[in-house]
Amino acid sequence: MDEFPFQLLIKRDSPNTQTESLLCTALLRAIPGRRQVYDALWNGKSVIVKVFSHKINAKRHLKKEWQGLNLLRSRGLNAPLPLFYGQTENGQQAIVMEKIADSTTALDAIRKIPDETAKLNLLAHVCEELARQHNKGVLQKDLHLGNFLVSPVRNSTGRIPDAAVEKGKISNGVSGDKVFVLDPGQMRFFSHQIPKEKSISQLASLGNCLPTSNAESIARVYKQYFRIRGWHFEKSDEALLQKQLIAHRKRAVKKWVKKCLRTTKRYLKIKTNNFLAVFDKSFCEGDEPLDFIKQIDALMDKGQILKNGNTCYVSRLRWNDKDIAVKRYNHKGFIHSLQHTIKGSRARRVWLHANRLMMLEIATPKPLAYIEQWKGLLVWKSYLVTEYVDGQKLYHFLRDGSVTQQQHSAITRQIMDLLNNLGQYRISHGDLKRSNILITNNGPVLTDLDGMKVHKWNWTYKGRQAKDWERFTALLPIKE
Repeated sequence: MDEFPFQLLIKRDSPNTQTESLLCTALLRAIPGRRQVYDALWNGKSVIVKVFSHKINAKRHLKKEWQGLNLLRSRGLNAPLPLFYGQTENGQQAIVMEKIADSTTALDAIRKIPDETAKLNLLAHVCEELARQHNKGVLQKDLHLGNFLVSPVRNSTGRIPDAAVEKGKISNGVSGDKVFVLDPGQMRFFSHQIPKEKSISQLASLGNCLPTSNAESIARVYKQYFRIRGWHFEKSDEALLQKQLIAHRKRAVKKWVKKCLRTTKRYLKIKTNNFLAVFDKSFCEGDEPLDFIKQIDALMDKGQILKNGNTCYVSRLRWNDKDIAVKRYNHKGFIHSLQHTIKGSRARRVWLHANRLMMLEIATPKPLAYIEQWKGLLVWKSYLVTEYVDGQKLYHFLRDGSVTQQQHSAITRQIMDLLNNLGQYRISHGDLKRSNILITNNGPVLTDLDGMKVHKWNWTYKGRQAKDWERFTALLPIKE
Protein backbone atom coordinates (compact mmCIF):
# COMPACT_ATOMS: atom_id res chain seq x y z
CA MET A 1 0.00 0.00 0.00
CA ASP A 2 2.98 2.32 -0.39
CA GLU A 3 2.35 3.20 -4.06
CA PHE A 4 -0.61 5.34 -5.02
CA PRO A 5 -3.20 4.96 -6.29
CA PHE A 6 -4.15 1.48 -5.09
CA GLN A 7 -7.42 -0.42 -4.81
CA LEU A 8 -8.85 -1.22 -1.39
CA LEU A 9 -11.65 -3.75 -1.01
CA ILE A 10 -13.86 -3.53 2.07
CA LYS A 11 -16.51 -6.09 2.98
CA ARG A 12 -19.25 -4.05 4.59
CA ASP A 13 -20.64 -4.92 8.02
CA SER A 14 -23.20 -2.13 7.95
CA PRO A 15 -25.76 -1.48 6.63
CA ASN A 16 -25.29 -4.56 4.33
CA THR A 17 -22.59 -7.12 3.62
CA GLN A 18 -21.60 -6.35 0.04
CA THR A 19 -17.97 -5.71 -0.92
CA GLU A 20 -17.06 -2.13 -1.83
CA SER A 21 -14.13 -1.08 -3.99
CA LEU A 22 -12.28 2.15 -3.22
CA LEU A 23 -9.35 3.82 -4.96
CA CYS A 24 -6.95 5.23 -2.34
CA THR A 25 -5.10 8.22 -3.79
CA ALA A 26 -3.04 9.57 -0.89
CA LEU A 27 -1.98 8.86 2.69
CA LEU A 28 -3.18 11.68 4.93
CA ARG A 29 -1.93 10.41 8.26
CA ALA A 30 -0.33 7.30 9.71
CA ILE A 31 0.25 6.19 13.28
CA PRO A 32 2.31 2.98 13.05
CA GLY A 33 0.58 0.02 14.62
CA ARG A 34 -2.63 1.97 15.20
CA ARG A 35 -4.23 3.51 12.10
CA GLN A 36 -3.82 4.95 8.62
CA VAL A 37 -6.02 7.61 7.06
CA TYR A 38 -6.40 7.75 3.27
CA ASP A 39 -7.90 10.09 0.70
CA ALA A 40 -10.02 7.90 -1.63
CA LEU A 41 -12.67 7.69 -4.33
CA TRP A 42 -15.82 5.60 -3.91
CA ASN A 43 -18.50 5.46 -6.59
CA GLY A 44 -17.09 8.68 -8.05
CA LYS A 45 -17.23 10.50 -4.68
CA SER A 46 -14.34 11.80 -2.60
CA VAL A 47 -14.25 10.02 0.76
CA ILE A 48 -11.95 9.48 3.72
CA VAL A 49 -10.94 5.94 4.72
CA LYS A 50 -9.64 5.24 8.20
CA VAL A 51 -8.02 1.80 8.62
CA PHE A 52 -7.44 0.56 12.17
CA SER A 53 -4.43 -1.74 12.48
CA HIS A 54 -4.03 -2.33 16.22
CA LYS A 55 -3.74 -6.08 16.81
CA ILE A 56 -6.00 -6.08 19.87
CA ASN A 57 -8.07 -2.89 19.94
CA ALA A 58 -8.81 -2.27 16.23
CA LYS A 59 -12.45 -3.41 16.43
CA ARG A 60 -13.09 -1.37 19.58
CA HIS A 61 -11.53 1.73 17.97
CA LEU A 62 -13.72 1.34 14.88
CA LYS A 63 -16.87 0.91 16.97
CA LYS A 64 -16.12 4.06 18.98
CA GLU A 65 -15.44 6.02 15.77
CA TRP A 66 -18.69 4.89 14.11
CA GLN A 67 -20.85 5.47 17.19
CA GLY A 68 -19.16 8.82 17.86
CA LEU A 69 -19.84 10.18 14.37
CA ASN A 70 -23.50 9.18 14.61
CA LEU A 71 -23.86 10.65 18.13
CA LEU A 72 -22.33 13.97 17.03
CA ARG A 73 -24.73 14.27 14.11
CA SER A 74 -27.73 13.20 16.22
CA ARG A 75 -26.93 16.06 18.61
CA GLY A 76 -26.88 18.57 15.77
CA LEU A 77 -23.09 19.06 15.72
CA ASN A 78 -20.96 19.39 12.59
CA ALA A 79 -19.20 16.11 11.78
CA PRO A 80 -18.45 14.13 8.60
CA LEU A 81 -21.24 11.78 7.49
CA PRO A 82 -20.36 8.13 8.27
CA LEU A 83 -21.02 5.99 5.19
CA PHE A 84 -20.14 2.40 6.08
CA TYR A 85 -17.60 0.21 7.85
CA GLY A 86 -16.22 -3.30 7.46
CA GLN A 87 -13.11 -5.38 6.96
CA THR A 88 -10.34 -5.13 4.38
CA GLU A 89 -9.02 -8.18 2.52
CA ASN A 90 -6.28 -8.65 5.11
CA GLY A 91 -8.77 -8.52 7.99
CA GLN A 92 -8.19 -4.94 9.18
CA GLN A 93 -11.09 -2.82 10.40
CA ALA A 94 -12.00 0.17 8.20
CA ILE A 95 -14.52 3.00 8.27
CA VAL A 96 -15.50 5.20 5.32
CA MET A 97 -16.88 8.72 5.78
CA GLU A 98 -17.59 11.72 3.61
CA LYS A 99 -14.78 14.09 2.73
CA ILE A 100 -15.47 17.72 3.64
CA ALA A 101 -14.79 19.70 0.46
CA ASP A 102 -12.05 22.35 0.40
CA SER A 103 -11.36 21.81 4.09
CA THR A 104 -8.19 22.18 6.12
CA THR A 105 -7.50 21.52 9.77
CA ALA A 106 -7.67 24.54 12.05
CA LEU A 107 -4.06 23.79 13.01
CA ASP A 108 -2.82 24.05 9.41
CA ALA A 109 -4.95 27.13 8.84
CA ILE A 110 -3.62 28.99 11.87
CA ARG A 111 -0.01 28.17 10.89
CA LYS A 112 -0.55 29.71 7.44
CA ILE A 113 -2.21 32.90 8.68
CA PRO A 114 0.41 35.63 9.21
CA ASP A 115 -1.96 38.19 10.72
CA GLU A 116 -2.44 37.94 14.49
CA THR A 117 -6.01 39.27 14.35
CA ALA A 118 -6.99 36.64 11.79
CA LYS A 119 -5.51 33.92 14.03
CA LEU A 120 -7.64 35.17 16.92
CA ASN A 121 -10.71 35.20 14.67
CA LEU A 122 -10.07 31.58 13.73
CA LEU A 123 -9.63 30.58 17.37
CA ALA A 124 -12.88 32.39 18.22
CA HIS A 125 -14.62 30.44 15.45
CA VAL A 126 -13.33 27.14 16.86
CA CYS A 127 -14.22 28.18 20.42
CA GLU A 128 -17.80 28.85 19.31
CA GLU A 129 -18.03 25.29 17.98
CA LEU A 130 -16.44 24.00 21.19
CA ALA A 131 -19.06 25.86 23.22
CA ARG A 132 -21.81 24.16 21.21
CA GLN A 133 -20.20 20.78 21.88
CA HIS A 134 -20.05 21.47 25.59
CA ASN A 135 -23.67 22.61 25.61
CA LYS A 136 -24.56 19.28 23.98
CA GLY A 137 -22.57 17.27 26.55
CA VAL A 138 -19.63 16.37 24.30
CA LEU A 139 -16.12 16.33 25.79
CA GLN A 140 -12.95 15.82 23.72
CA LYS A 141 -10.26 13.85 25.55
CA ASP A 142 -7.64 14.74 22.94
CA LEU A 143 -8.45 18.39 22.30
CA HIS A 144 -6.24 20.23 19.80
CA LEU A 145 -6.69 22.30 16.65
CA GLY A 146 -5.81 19.33 14.46
CA ASN A 147 -9.16 17.79 15.40
CA PHE A 148 -11.18 20.63 13.86
CA LEU A 149 -11.81 21.07 10.14
CA VAL A 150 -12.53 24.48 8.62
CA SER A 151 -14.50 24.52 5.36
CA PRO A 152 -16.07 27.38 3.36
CA VAL A 153 -19.84 27.64 3.66
CA ARG A 154 -21.53 26.91 0.31
CA ASN A 155 -24.90 27.97 -1.11
CA SER A 156 -27.65 25.67 -2.36
CA THR A 157 -25.83 25.14 -5.70
CA GLY A 158 -22.69 23.93 -3.91
CA ARG A 159 -20.68 27.05 -4.76
CA ILE A 160 -18.85 29.39 -2.42
CA PRO A 161 -20.80 32.69 -2.52
CA ASP A 162 -19.03 35.29 -4.66
CA ALA A 163 -19.77 37.99 -2.10
CA ALA A 164 -17.92 36.04 0.56
CA VAL A 165 -14.89 35.67 -1.67
CA GLU A 166 -14.92 39.36 -2.62
CA LYS A 167 -15.01 40.39 1.03
CA GLY A 168 -12.02 38.16 1.78
CA LYS A 169 -14.09 35.90 3.98
CA ILE A 170 -12.68 32.74 2.48
CA SER A 171 -9.09 33.77 1.91
CA ASN A 172 -8.23 34.10 5.59
CA GLY A 173 -9.88 30.79 6.49
CA VAL A 174 -12.00 32.40 9.22
CA SER A 175 -15.19 34.31 8.48
CA GLY A 176 -17.97 32.55 6.61
CA ASP A 177 -16.47 29.12 7.36
CA LYS A 178 -18.04 26.05 8.90
CA VAL A 179 -16.15 24.17 11.62
CA PHE A 180 -16.35 20.36 11.75
CA VAL A 181 -15.10 18.14 14.54
CA LEU A 182 -12.95 15.04 13.99
CA ASP A 183 -11.74 11.99 15.93
CA PRO A 184 -14.95 11.10 17.82
CA GLY A 185 -13.26 7.96 19.10
CA GLN A 186 -11.49 10.25 21.59
CA MET A 187 -14.73 11.83 22.86
CA ARG A 188 -17.05 11.23 25.77
CA PHE A 189 -20.79 11.85 25.54
CA PHE A 190 -22.85 12.96 28.53
CA SER A 191 -26.55 13.59 29.09
CA HIS A 192 -25.72 16.95 30.71
CA GLN A 193 -23.74 20.05 29.76
CA ILE A 194 -20.03 20.13 30.52
CA PRO A 195 -19.43 22.02 33.82
CA LYS A 196 -17.50 25.28 33.98
CA GLU A 197 -14.23 24.07 35.54
CA LYS A 198 -13.74 21.32 32.94
CA SER A 199 -14.78 23.71 30.17
CA ILE A 200 -12.14 26.24 31.22
CA SER A 201 -9.50 23.50 31.19
CA GLN A 202 -10.42 22.69 27.58
CA LEU A 203 -10.37 26.37 26.61
CA ALA A 204 -6.85 26.63 28.00
CA SER A 205 -5.79 23.65 25.91
CA LEU A 206 -6.84 25.49 22.73
CA GLY A 207 -5.36 28.78 23.93
CA ASN A 208 -1.86 27.30 23.92
CA CYS A 209 -1.74 27.53 20.14
CA LEU A 210 -1.53 31.33 20.25
CA PRO A 211 1.19 33.73 21.46
CA THR A 212 0.91 34.62 25.13
CA SER A 213 1.76 38.27 24.51
CA ASN A 214 -1.69 39.28 23.26
CA ALA A 215 -3.50 38.52 26.52
CA GLU A 216 -6.25 41.14 26.11
CA SER A 217 -7.28 39.92 22.64
CA ILE A 218 -7.18 36.29 23.72
CA ALA A 219 -9.45 37.16 26.68
CA ARG A 220 -12.01 38.51 24.19
CA VAL A 221 -11.99 35.12 22.44
CA TYR A 222 -12.70 33.36 25.71
CA LYS A 223 -15.48 35.82 26.54
CA GLN A 224 -17.14 34.86 23.25
CA TYR A 225 -17.13 31.22 24.40
CA PHE A 226 -18.66 32.29 27.74
CA ARG A 227 -21.40 34.25 25.98
CA ILE A 228 -22.45 31.18 24.01
CA ARG A 229 -22.52 29.13 27.21
CA GLY A 230 -24.62 31.85 28.88
CA TRP A 231 -21.99 32.61 31.52
CA HIS A 232 -20.30 35.80 32.71
CA PHE A 233 -16.50 35.93 32.48
CA GLU A 234 -15.64 36.66 36.13
CA LYS A 235 -12.19 37.47 37.55
CA SER A 236 -12.12 34.07 39.24
CA ASP A 237 -12.70 32.46 35.83
CA GLU A 238 -9.84 34.44 34.34
CA ALA A 239 -7.51 33.41 37.19
CA LEU A 240 -8.42 29.74 36.76
CA LEU A 241 -7.95 30.05 33.02
CA GLN A 242 -4.43 31.50 33.42
CA LYS A 243 -3.54 28.70 35.83
CA GLN A 244 -4.81 26.10 33.37
CA LEU A 245 -2.99 27.76 30.46
CA ILE A 246 0.33 27.35 32.25
CA ALA A 247 -0.46 23.75 33.21
CA HIS A 248 -1.45 22.81 29.65
CA ARG A 249 1.57 24.56 28.19
CA LYS A 250 3.89 22.67 30.54
CA ARG A 251 2.42 19.39 29.34
CA ALA A 252 2.61 20.48 25.70
CA VAL A 253 6.24 21.55 26.07
CA LYS A 254 7.15 18.27 27.76
CA LYS A 255 5.58 16.36 24.87
CA TRP A 256 7.28 18.59 22.29
CA VAL A 257 10.72 18.26 23.86
CA LYS A 258 10.54 14.47 23.52
CA LYS A 259 9.95 14.89 19.79
CA CYS A 260 13.15 16.93 19.49
CA LEU A 261 15.20 13.76 19.97
CA ARG A 262 13.79 11.66 17.13
CA THR A 263 12.90 11.85 13.46
CA THR A 264 9.62 13.69 12.93
CA LYS A 265 8.17 16.05 10.33
CA ARG A 266 10.47 18.75 11.65
CA TYR A 267 13.55 16.85 12.86
CA LEU A 268 15.97 14.33 11.38
CA LYS A 269 17.87 11.92 13.61
CA ILE A 270 21.15 10.48 12.31
CA LYS A 271 23.10 7.66 13.97
CA THR A 272 26.40 6.17 12.77
CA ASN A 273 29.13 4.16 14.47
CA ASN A 274 30.80 7.32 15.80
CA PHE A 275 28.11 10.02 15.77
CA LEU A 276 24.59 10.67 16.97
CA ALA A 277 22.86 13.84 15.79
CA VAL A 278 19.48 15.53 15.43
CA PHE A 279 18.98 18.22 12.78
CA ASP A 280 16.21 20.70 12.20
CA LYS A 281 15.22 19.71 8.65
CA SER A 282 15.04 23.33 7.56
CA PHE A 283 18.75 23.66 8.36
CA CYS A 284 19.98 20.74 6.23
CA GLU A 285 17.40 21.03 3.45
CA GLY A 286 19.13 20.74 0.08
CA ASP A 287 22.42 19.54 1.59
CA GLU A 288 23.84 16.40 3.14
CA PRO A 289 23.97 16.54 6.97
CA LEU A 290 26.51 13.72 7.16
CA ASP A 291 28.98 15.89 5.22
CA PHE A 292 28.50 18.63 7.79
CA ILE A 293 29.09 16.19 10.66
CA LYS A 294 32.29 14.78 9.14
CA GLN A 295 33.89 18.17 8.46
CA ILE A 296 32.53 20.14 11.40
CA ASP A 297 35.91 20.68 13.11
CA ALA A 298 37.50 21.89 9.88
CA LEU A 299 34.58 24.23 9.22
CA MET A 300 34.89 25.69 12.72
CA ASP A 301 38.62 26.30 12.29
CA LYS A 302 37.96 28.18 9.03
CA GLY A 303 35.20 30.29 10.60
CA GLN A 304 35.32 33.34 12.84
CA ILE A 305 36.59 32.10 16.22
CA LEU A 306 34.45 33.64 18.98
CA LYS A 307 35.83 31.66 21.90
CA ASN A 308 38.63 29.16 22.30
CA GLY A 309 38.76 27.85 25.85
CA ASN A 310 39.58 24.62 27.61
CA THR A 311 35.89 23.74 28.12
CA CYS A 312 34.38 24.93 24.86
CA TYR A 313 35.24 26.26 21.42
CA VAL A 314 32.84 28.59 19.58
CA SER A 315 32.97 29.58 15.92
CA ARG A 316 30.77 31.57 13.57
CA LEU A 317 30.51 30.21 10.01
CA ARG A 318 28.26 29.81 6.99
CA TRP A 319 26.83 26.50 5.88
CA ASN A 320 24.01 25.82 3.43
CA ASP A 321 23.64 29.62 2.99
CA LYS A 322 22.95 30.07 6.71
CA ASP A 323 24.83 32.22 9.24
CA ILE A 324 25.39 29.92 12.20
CA ALA A 325 27.27 29.58 15.46
CA VAL A 326 28.75 26.21 16.46
CA LYS A 327 29.72 25.50 20.05
CA ARG A 328 31.92 22.48 20.69
CA TYR A 329 32.11 21.02 24.19
CA ASN A 330 35.62 19.56 24.46
CA HIS A 331 36.74 16.24 25.87
CA LYS A 332 38.25 16.72 29.34
CA GLY A 333 39.16 13.22 30.41
CA PHE A 334 37.57 9.83 31.03
CA ILE A 335 35.63 10.77 34.20
CA HIS A 336 34.26 13.91 32.52
CA SER A 337 33.08 11.91 29.50
CA LEU A 338 31.54 9.24 31.74
CA GLN A 339 29.55 11.87 33.64
CA HIS A 340 28.16 13.42 30.45
CA THR A 341 27.41 10.01 28.97
CA ILE A 342 25.28 9.17 32.02
CA LYS A 343 23.40 12.46 32.34
CA GLY A 344 23.43 13.44 28.66
CA SER A 345 25.88 15.57 26.73
CA ARG A 346 25.90 19.32 27.28
CA ALA A 347 24.96 19.92 23.65
CA ARG A 348 21.94 17.64 24.03
CA ARG A 349 20.80 19.36 27.21
CA VAL A 350 21.13 22.84 25.72
CA TRP A 351 19.37 21.66 22.54
CA LEU A 352 16.38 20.60 24.65
CA HIS A 353 16.40 23.84 26.67
CA ALA A 354 16.56 25.97 23.50
CA ASN A 355 13.64 24.11 21.95
CA ARG A 356 11.72 24.51 25.22
CA LEU A 357 12.29 28.27 25.20
CA MET A 358 11.30 28.52 21.54
CA MET A 359 7.95 26.89 22.31
CA LEU A 360 7.42 29.19 25.29
CA GLU A 361 8.16 32.19 23.01
CA ILE A 362 11.20 33.19 25.06
CA ALA A 363 13.80 34.67 22.73
CA THR A 364 16.94 32.58 22.28
CA PRO A 365 19.07 31.72 19.23
CA LYS A 366 17.16 29.16 17.15
CA PRO A 367 18.58 25.65 17.70
CA LEU A 368 19.49 23.98 14.40
CA ALA A 369 21.26 20.77 15.41
CA TYR A 370 23.16 18.94 18.08
CA ILE A 371 25.87 16.38 17.41
CA GLU A 372 27.57 13.89 19.69
CA GLN A 373 30.88 12.20 18.87
CA TRP A 374 31.19 8.80 20.56
CA LYS A 375 34.18 6.63 21.31
CA GLY A 376 32.97 3.19 22.24
CA LEU A 377 30.30 3.64 24.91
CA LEU A 378 31.33 7.19 25.87
CA VAL A 379 30.34 10.62 24.60
CA TRP A 380 33.71 12.16 23.67
CA LYS A 381 32.75 15.59 22.31
CA SER A 382 29.46 17.29 21.51
CA TYR A 383 28.42 20.21 19.31
CA LEU A 384 25.49 22.64 19.44
CA VAL A 385 24.50 24.48 16.25
CA THR A 386 22.31 27.59 16.43
CA GLU A 387 21.46 30.58 14.29
CA TYR A 388 23.98 33.37 14.77
CA VAL A 389 22.38 36.34 16.55
CA ASP A 390 24.00 39.72 16.03
CA GLY A 391 23.46 41.88 19.08
CA GLN A 392 25.08 44.03 21.73
CA LYS A 393 25.82 42.57 25.14
CA LEU A 394 23.51 43.96 27.81
CA TYR A 395 26.37 45.33 29.91
CA HIS A 396 27.68 47.44 27.01
CA PHE A 397 24.20 48.44 25.84
CA LEU A 398 23.23 49.92 29.18
CA ARG A 399 26.52 51.80 29.42
CA ASP A 400 26.30 53.13 25.90
CA GLY A 401 26.15 56.92 26.03
CA SER A 402 23.78 57.01 23.05
CA VAL A 403 21.16 54.92 24.86
CA THR A 404 18.38 57.12 26.21
CA GLN A 405 16.71 56.70 29.57
CA GLN A 406 13.55 55.62 27.76
CA GLN A 407 15.41 52.89 25.84
CA HIS A 408 17.18 51.82 29.04
CA SER A 409 13.83 51.45 30.86
CA ALA A 410 12.14 49.66 27.95
CA ILE A 411 14.89 47.03 27.65
CA THR A 412 14.99 46.54 31.42
CA ARG A 413 11.22 45.93 31.47
CA GLN A 414 11.48 43.47 28.58
CA ILE A 415 14.17 41.47 30.37
CA MET A 416 12.15 41.46 33.60
CA ASP A 417 9.14 40.17 31.62
CA LEU A 418 11.40 37.50 30.11
CA LEU A 419 12.59 36.40 33.55
CA ASN A 420 9.03 36.43 34.90
CA ASN A 421 7.99 34.25 31.95
CA LEU A 422 10.74 31.79 32.87
CA GLY A 423 9.45 31.86 36.44
CA GLN A 424 5.94 30.82 35.40
CA TYR A 425 7.42 27.51 34.29
CA ARG A 426 9.97 27.19 37.13
CA ILE A 427 12.94 27.63 34.81
CA SER A 428 16.16 29.17 36.10
CA HIS A 429 18.93 30.34 33.77
CA GLY A 430 21.79 29.70 36.17
CA ASP A 431 24.34 32.06 34.63
CA LEU A 432 22.92 35.54 33.99
CA LYS A 433 26.26 37.24 33.50
CA ARG A 434 26.73 40.33 31.35
CA SER A 435 27.54 38.44 28.14
CA ASN A 436 24.55 36.10 28.21
CA ILE A 437 21.85 38.64 27.35
CA LEU A 438 22.09 40.15 23.88
CA ILE A 439 20.16 43.25 22.85
CA THR A 440 18.92 43.07 19.26
CA ASN A 441 16.57 45.11 17.12
CA ASN A 442 13.80 42.73 18.21
CA GLY A 443 14.57 43.00 21.92
CA PRO A 444 16.61 40.95 24.43
CA VAL A 445 17.78 37.43 23.54
CA LEU A 446 18.82 34.88 26.16
CA THR A 447 22.00 32.93 25.34
CA ASP A 448 24.32 30.36 26.95
CA LEU A 449 21.76 27.93 28.37
CA ASP A 450 24.35 25.52 29.82
CA GLY A 451 23.30 26.18 33.41
CA MET A 452 19.54 26.23 32.78
CA LYS A 453 17.31 24.01 34.88
CA VAL A 454 13.62 23.14 34.92
CA HIS A 455 12.58 22.66 38.55
CA LYS A 456 9.96 20.19 39.66
CA TRP A 457 9.49 21.81 43.05
CA ASN A 458 8.86 25.47 43.83
CA TRP A 459 11.26 25.54 46.79
CA THR A 460 14.21 24.42 44.64
CA TYR A 461 13.32 26.98 41.98
CA LYS A 462 13.11 29.88 44.46
CA GLY A 463 16.76 29.61 45.47
CA ARG A 464 18.00 29.54 41.87
CA GLN A 465 15.59 32.32 40.91
CA ALA A 466 17.00 34.58 43.63
CA LYS A 467 20.51 34.09 42.26
CA ASP A 468 19.33 34.88 38.71
CA TRP A 469 17.68 38.12 39.83
CA GLU A 470 20.61 39.10 42.01
CA ARG A 471 23.05 38.66 39.15
CA PHE A 472 20.78 40.47 36.69
CA THR A 473 20.22 43.52 38.91
CA ALA A 474 23.97 43.75 39.58
CA LEU A 475 24.43 44.38 35.85
CA LEU A 476 22.21 47.44 35.81
CA PRO A 477 23.97 50.77 36.04
CA ILE A 478 22.39 53.74 37.74
CA LYS A 479 21.62 56.31 35.05
CA GLU A 480 21.47 59.94 36.05
